Amino acid sequence: MTANDSSSSATGRSRPAELELGLAGRLPPLPTAFLDGRDVDLLEPLRFAAPGELPQGEPPRVDRSELAAALATANAAYGHPEAETFAERLADPATRVIVTGQQPGLYGGPLLTLTKMAAAVRWAEELTATGKPAVAVFWVATEDHDWAEAAQTTLATKGGPKKFALGDDPAPLMPLGMRTLGSELTVATERMLDVLGGQDATPSLREAGRWYRPDARVGEAFSRFMVSLLGGRAPLMLDSMLAEMKRLQRPWLLRLVDRRDQVEEALARANREIEARGYPLQVAPQPGMSPLFLLHRQERRRIEWLDGDRYALRGLDGSAAPVDRLRETIEDNPAVVSPGALARAALQDALLGTTLQVMGPSELSYLAQASAVYEVLEIEAPMTSLRPQAMVVEERQAKYLDELGVSLDELVSAAGDLDALLTEKLGADFVSPVKRQIEEVMDGLKTPVLELDPTLKKPWLRTRDQIGRAFDQLASKAAAAVSRRHDVWRRRLEQVSHTCVPGGSLQERLLSVIYFVHRFGPGFADDLCTRLHLDPRRLQGFVMSPAPRAAPSPVAEGK
Repeated sequence: MTANDSSSSATGRSRPAELELGLAGRLPPLPTAFLDGRDVDLLEPLRFAAPGELPQGEPPRVDRSELAAALATANAAYGHPEAETFAERLADPATRVIVTGQQPGLYGGPLLTLTKMAAAVRWAEELTATGKPAVAVFWVATEDHDWAEAAQTTLATKGGPKKFALGDDPAPLMPLGMRTLGSELTVATERMLDVLGGQDATPSLREAGRWYRPDARVGEAFSRFMVSLLGGRAPLMLDSMLAEMKRLQRPWLLRLVDRRDQVEEALARANREIEARGYPLQVAPQPGMSPLFLLHRQERRRIEWLDGDRYALRGLDGSAAPVDRLRETIEDNPAVVSPGALARAALQDALLGTTLQVMGPSELSYLAQASAVYEVLEIEAPMTSLRPQAMVVEERQAKYLDELGVSLDELVSAAGDLDALLTEKLGADFVSPVKRQIEEVMDGLKTPVLELDPTLKKPWLRTRDQIGRAFDQLASKAAAAVSRRHDVWRRRLEQVSHTCVPGGSLQERLLSVIYFVHRFGPGFADDLCTRLHLDPRRLQGFVMSPAPRAAPSPVAEGK
């Protein structure tokens, strides 16, 4: 099967065709340019994989045997049914490695996490089908310390998105991999159960409770949960704090220290070139700041280079010490030193011998900066691709859109003004045509008015703008009246919007994986993985039928 083949639902239900949303104008400037074939040299020595292009050439010759053995053990503990087989494949130098990653979000994190994971799996399956054995690896970013992002999950409700969080962060600089979920998990889960329809209606949430427990580590719970969703198709889960992996990072961490001046110069050159071509920098430059962090008393602090071969920890007075002491720390205990955003990809690829990275739009933007590190560290650079994007639409919601003639593009664009969209689709917009006629009349007045007296330009503009605003106000009130008259259609459109564009944000960036598993059943993840296409130029809308359950959720019924 190729990446763009389709199949029936994993649950055996038939499905309608997918919807699509063009992403032109919706991506950051650099990914947009790369997809257009412009300025791809900014990524060098990385190579951008254009849509439809499979990675070519032989994989980097990297000894992955020790790391593969460690991942076999770790993934077996996560319940991965193919842990040993995939690890053996990883250990083979001829295997292509497809890597992606994300923070370990609560109950799977936002849908984009699963989409990235599914994309890596599909790339690996695609390559393997062409006779080039490949394996997908998911980098679980447990060294990150953004608790606020990782410790919350969001569901769709009748009134819009509802967030459930694990409380304030008691230790803002502690890596996620050192944390347990804590007692707040019980409170958040009970509230989620109420929203989703109670104990009898939420077998998916109760099943996830096997791994999401107050005493469970954040990264471990996430890895077990995601493996349970994809089963034998799951990628190998690589915890960024895995002891064996940290030991293998030692030589590269030392290079980052020993070649710190070259690294800083290379990053500065990359930043200047990016800005010279008119693009913003995703990561703000901080002269003197290294791309490394040091764990000090359970706080992950950035290392700052000082004059005289010394370093200090950002925000910690009295922490200055000789760089030789940092080298000793890396030699003795590399687990306490971790790469930041501008060095993580290079160290990851040095150990995995990566063939292809699957990156999100923001990640691809800062990769243009981070690519400078590869040559300084003498790491063979892989190809990189933009991840696909997805949106899940319930079957009857897709029917509502079809009956109204509303496309995904129109739904997303009008998320903040559904009244106007509904009025247009019902053919009840009688104000806009008149406004356009008046604007034409006013435009026709411009020449004779200015010929009479050029100083009348401002009064003419002011009059035109005042008339336009008055018509806009009338159109808004008329659209609200149309919506009240067609209340059933207004509620249907609002229901679809709350699910597809919750809070005005694209669904995959906000709604959590657990929500979709709850709505569509345990086969959801495998279904998405099977049907996902790898073209990042268009968001793919999956039309799915909800799984049968004892009591429907509020969103499903529009209560």
